[in-house]
Amino acid sequence: MRLSTTSDVWWKNAVVYCLDVETYADGNGDGIGDFRGLAQHVDHLDRLGVTCIWLMPFFPTPDRDDGYDISDFYSVDPRLGTLGDFVEFMRVANDRGIRVIADLVVNHTSDEHPWFKDARSSRDSRYRDWYIWSDKPEPDDPKGVVFPDAEDSLWQLDESTGQYYFHRFYRFQPDLNTANPEVRDEIARVLGFWMELGLSGFRVDAVPFLVEEVKSEEQKPDGKLPDVHSFLRETRAFMKRRNGGAMLLGEVNLEYPDLLKYFGDDLGDEVTMCFDFIGMQRMYLSLARGDATPLADALRERPAPPKDCHWATFVRNHDELTLDKLSEKERQEVFKAFGPKKDMQLFGRGLRRRLPPMMDGDMRRIKMVYSLLFSLPGTPVLFYGEEIGMGEDLTAEGRQAVRTPMQWTPNRNAGFSSADTLPIKLVEGPFGPEKVNVSAQRRDPDSLLMWITTLVERYRECPELAWGDYEILKTDTPEVLAHRADIDGETVVVLHNFSDQELTCKVPIKGLAPDEILTDLLIEGTVKVPKNGQTTFDLAPYDSRWLRASPPDEAPAASAAIEDSESPDTGR
Repeated sequence: MRLSTTSDVWWKNAVVYCLDVETYADGNGDGIGDFRGLAQHVDHLDRLGVTCIWLMPFFPTPDRDDGYDISDFYSVDPRLGTLGDFVEFMRVANDRGIRVIADLVVNHTSDEHPWFKDARSSRDSRYRDWYIWSDKPEPDDPKGVVFPDAEDSLWQLDESTGQYYFHRFYRFQPDLNTANPEVRDEIARVLGFWMELGLSGFRVDAVPFLVEEVKSEEQKPDGKLPDVHSFLRETRAFMKRRNGGAMLLGEVNLEYPDLLKYFGDDLGDEVTMCFDFIGMQRMYLSLARGDATPLADALRERPAPPKDCHWATFVRNHDELTLDKLSEKERQEVFKAFGPKKDMQLFGRGLRRRLPPMMDGDMRRIKMVYSLLFSLPGTPVLFYGEEIGMGEDLTAEGRQAVRTPMQWTPNRNAGFSSADTLPIKLVEGPFGPEKVNVSAQRRDPDSLLMWITTLVERYRECPELAWGDYEILKTDTPEVLAHRADIDGETVVVLHNFSDQELTCKVPIKGLAPDEILTDLLIEGTVKVPKNGQTTFDLAPYDSRWLRASPPDEAPAASAAIEDSESPDTGR
């Protein structure tokens, strides 16, 4: 496959890295991460192979919801730097060939935003219709309350005007009325502003809630509301006019048939990429059971996105590890395996843990999971600290458990800051910076950091994984997930053992040329596929195998001798 044909749709084989400026690196010694500190660590991301940085909210904020309560969409929070610092960071990232996207949080504002302050000052305010008001609270669906630990309603009384305003999230985050054309125009200005400063796109927060189906007779006498899809189409069209290569990464946690609509169905004119929440949740169920079947079933069910759109795959994100699409029985299985204590769980639907502690530090299992991330069909998204195996701080509140400072060195403040004290506590114990940090792992060829660096390299070398048609292969061993990706006559076959046992499995690999062999891309060795296609592999516990099919004279270098798979292939 010619890589020159893929540059316009760069997101399909990108490596996305999500970080919070506040917790990444402190450049001025005040204990808070900032853009100056981040700019000094861009080379770490470059060495890792990151091609796109996703910035969590960095805008001015009262900071009651970790920056998601925004009070100004056109500036940088003073704690994190200035617009000048932002531009300098962008220059450094662009110099390394790394694109940057940012959170687009336009379903609500802070109640301290000037728009809302003006809106609540009078029913005749110019900004009144920028928010959603009602004389009485509409009936609530308890399932619609996003944070049941803090809120019991979606409506809050504003005593100054005697009406209730709608808030899907916290009461200090009033929802914007995105059905209002003026609000839509302002959102377009926000996007255009940051795109002029170099952003290549946005991660769209809580996409299904962007246009709330809340009828307010005062605001919409005809009771008609534009839907979220028209809003997304308008937004995508605006971005393409400004920058043809801009993308939207959508947080759409819905069942596959409903989710597909947010791509724009067959047209693909809405969200460019959607996170695969269902595949992620089924992966954890497979890990809990030591059985690849739940994940394999999800991948078979997952519909193909429209042309030039893609799925985003992930192991962990910055929120709770939601398990809401599993049945109650399945969710309890995962809780029992990876978060049996109540303080490890959140909202009754998810876990507030990182992967390494959930895996009890078993590096074989951890490495297998990240091999999955980079080989499954989709664009891999990493959350900062995953590359070194950071843990969580369960003494922190809620989602903050996984948003601790980045661990650069084993020294004072983990190399994050030179301040005397830190406002955000470092992780302690076996996953603290004394044992888990960038500087040590950079020098250790067997470290998780070097393993993920290798996976990134192999992923970028295998356009089949990102661009190809994939097929989940049937095996005689339910513990093993086997899939293949094909494009333009090129094939990559991948196997993962979800169990803690050595296994021998047979995998049907058909349709290859008679003389083609499989060359392992992660270890030394080659495998010859027999005429009937039934290829036998011996897999170690939690083993990972990536194999490329090619004629012998075109195969990647391998020092091991060619094995005939009619005899078992040890593979290790």
